[in-house]
Amino acid sequence: MNKIKKLKKIRIHHEGTHILITGAILLVMINLALYWGIKCKIPFYVCAVISVALYLLVVNFFRCPIRLFKGDTEKMVVAPADGRIVVIEEVDEHEYFHDRRLMISIFMDITNVHANWYPVDGVVKYVAHHDGRFMKAWLPKASTENERSTIVIETPEGHTVMARQIAGAVARRIVTYAEKGEDCYIDEHMGFIKFGSRVDVYLPLGTEVLVTMGQKTTGNETVIAKLK
Repeated sequence: MNKIKKLKKIRIHHEGTHILITGAILLVMINLALYWGIKCKIPFYVCAVISVALYLLVVNFFRCPIRLFKGDTEKMVVAPADGRIVVIEEVDEHEYFHDRRLMISIFMDITNVHANWYPVDGVVKYVAHHDGRFMKAWLPKASTENERSTIVIETPEGHTVMARQIAGAVARRIVTYAEKGEDCYIDEHMGFIKFGSRVDVYLPLGTEVLVTMGQKTTGNETVIAKLK
């Protein structure tokens, strides 16, 4: 398949636009009220410093660097998210495959980019959102009990790969752009998870793993596996 021709060249993800604008207005109003309403300026200075720090943290969270995968995408599985590898193991997958799969999980902390990319080129065969709990994302049960969205992709070579976006203790909103039947590509955004969580990738047994436990990943850049 050809690479997607049009990419949204954004530096701040559009999922954060409303939050950033609303937050800026509220912080400015609070700081102006302190400045004009209290003679002693110390509370204003303290609040201003805290406001700037918090706002920069949120801006950092919604940053979205432009990334293009450099290399051949055939049979390659690319990290769908920034973070670190927390699981590499064979598991029984009960939602779609109903068989044994190799699972690679990437945990994202609040400092990571939270845009998610498609891990492979292909066609979207299945999309489902499941309500659930908000346990800490690195716990084993989070994969099946937390709020989550599941995307299954069939590659041009006939392999079937699942990517699962999982909410965490802080994350309360998963955004998924995938739609059943559409073509999808490495370099294209699969979705966004707001404020921490994890992404699991389920691969056929026998897939060659190219990452190790604890390794840091860069979304749309780090090759995590090679399909047979």
